Amino acid sequence: MTALETDSPTALIPAPLSRDLGDGGARPRTVRLGAQTALAAAPGTEDTARWLRATLGAAFALPLPPGSAEAPDTLTLALDATLPAEGYRLDADARWGVRLTGGSPAGVFWGAQTLRQLLGPAAFRRAALDPGHAPGLPEQTVEDAPRFGWRGLMLDVARHFLPKEGVLRCLDLMAAHKLNVLHFHLTDDQGWRIEVRRYPRLTETGAWRERSKLGHRDSPLWDPRPHGGYYTQDDLREIVAYAAERQITVVPEIDIPGHSQAAIAAYPELGNTDVIDTTSLKVWDTWGVSPNVLAPTDTTLRFYEHVLEEVLDLFPSRFVHVGGDECPKEQWRASATAQERIAELSLDGEDGLQSWFIRHFDRWLADRGRRLIGWDEILEGGLAEGAAVSSWRGYEGGIAAAKAGHDVVMCPSQQVYLDYRQHASPDEPVPIGYVRTLEDVYRFEPVPPQLTREQAERVLGTQANAWSEAMDGQPRLDYQLFPRLVAFAEVAWSRLPAPKARDYQDFTRRMTEHYVRLDALGVGYRPPGGPLPWQRRPGILGRPFDGSPPNV
Repeated sequence: MTALETDSPTALIPAPLSRDLGDGGARPRTVRLGAQTALAAAPGTEDTARWLRATLGAAFALPLPPGSAEAPDTLTLALDATLPAEGYRLDADARWGVRLTGGSPAGVFWGAQTLRQLLGPAAFRRAALDPGHAPGLPEQTVEDAPRFGWRGLMLDVARHFLPKEGVLRCLDLMAAHKLNVLHFHLTDDQGWRIEVRRYPRLTETGAWRERSKLGHRDSPLWDPRPHGGYYTQDDLREIVAYAAERQITVVPEIDIPGHSQAAIAAYPELGNTDVIDTTSLKVWDTWGVSPNVLAPTDTTLRFYEHVLEEVLDLFPSRFVHVGGDECPKEQWRASATAQERIAELSLDGEDGLQSWFIRHFDRWLADRGRRLIGWDEILEGGLAEGAAVSSWRGYEGGIAAAKAGHDVVMCPSQQVYLDYRQHASPDEPVPIGYVRTLEDVYRFEPVPPQLTREQAERVLGTQANAWSEAMDGQPRLDYQLFPRLVAFAEVAWSRLPAPKARDYQDFTRRMTEHYVRLDALGVGYRPPGGPLPWQRRPGILGRPFDGSPPNV
């Protein structure tokens, strides 16, 4: 079978590199998993074995007892270092069962996601519909490996808090689509979501706001209920462990020096106290970009070093995101303290001051074996050598960073901001920003043609971003993410043709089958025909895109 060909009994998403049903097109035999099917897990594949017993075991009432890889009727998990690190090979043969081989534990796990799809939508349920029914799949061989090593989702839990169970559910949905990085946006003007034991007021005060704007920031409507919440350190350890079992890395984001009003409300000395009365600040209750930013003082540096010490203890990820975006400079221009620091360090104005701030934490993280990543504004004023860039303001920041020798994660707002509206219809709930349809996302290309082959190797991968100003709960999150996150997952994983040559009709045909899987998972996605009556939000003001930054 040719690469990406998917004319087969069960449509796979993301599309694999190759799939061979054998016998020159003759009807393949069926491999069945039943009560006697054993599970043989080689060392290094234990996480996938546990996952298979918890998911397929529950969905089909299969015990999957331990067995020998040499015995028939066995689901075998093995490692093969000759395969790509996240690559896998799935062999289904009626003579001996199913064999999943991966180039690493991650490869085996991604192969298990393919197996789940091959077993039909019932494999996505939590209990057996027919305990006596043995699930089956056609004899075949699937070989696959991802295009990018960074296949991410940025989840904003600062604007609207998502309880722990919602995060775990999100991780399950990411795993089902072979996404492997959760960029966890934990702090912003509207809320601080991570327990820091050294600074308890960050959550006592900073995790709660008195009310919330409904819709766009110009809307006259308010939700008068206090809103907030935070994750304890044990919650975060659980989230990280749960993600790791699903081969997902959690990259925390602590946003500095802008988007920091929640922190300043909790600890006023962090703000520009010679410009405003920071003791009167509260956690921000509307959207957009707050003018209140961190003061460039040694007190602020030590404070965030202490915060990051606890962050590093909770998150073992190589990268730590420090934000660095949308930092208004007005308070620094008016601050004698800030101007003295600029003069003392011979910095190039306020942009240089922001660069100094970011460079400090780049060195601090590097000394501890970690790498800094930030939004593309961290390029302004010069970027530290080892820092990486999340390119959100179009491709330009990523292109500049890659040409300068920096690693890049492509997430341009025009293509992969999933909080943006999905259709021009007024029925879309709280319509924000550009219209970005399922097809638009499917035709997204993460590597811009302006890069040479060597520069393109700096593109670590891509991520979709889900900002939550207008996503105030799980139903809205489901609606905005799905089905577009499915298209994004295929872009991030599969080696697709150039955007204009992609077979969108084939993708939509496969999506017809995939919607049934999403139904089984209980995902409240946007139907192809438009929002259902209960998914609409009549009377809640949205915002058309007018060329200004996309914060609502």
